[in-house]
Amino acid sequence: MAALDTNVLVRYIVRDDARQLLAARRLFQKCIDGGQTLYVPVTVTIELEWVLRSNFGFDKAEVIEIFSQLLSTTELCFASEGAVEHALSAYSKSAADFADCLHVALAGESPLWTFDKGASKVDGASRLA
Repeated sequence: MAALDTNVLVRYIVRDDARQLLAARRLFQKCIDGGQTLYVPVTVTIELEWVLRSNFGFDKAEVIEIFSQLLSTTELCFASEGAVEHALSAYSKSAADFADCLHVALAGESPLWTFDKGASKVDGASRLA
């Protein structure tokens, strides 16, 4: 299964480069036509949220909506999809960063020890004093 880099998803979402958007759309259509899926690594998931928010000014609600749409597509397969969904849910209810929510979700049943006050407010994280 082929994987996607963050910049391909950014071009597809933001549509700020017509040539790259066309190439991304062609790739997605080729996968749909061939019954293939594209893999989205966890690192790409973290970077995508950061790029959308910090480089393009998307707010939290917009980021959550975009990720919800991406997660529902059949042509994309997210690494640790359950953890990504759990992190989105925690992110929507928390002041913590998405990355912190995903770190906690990936930790599973174990606590995520952190010095970060914001991250420690996510269920499953514990602040180290």
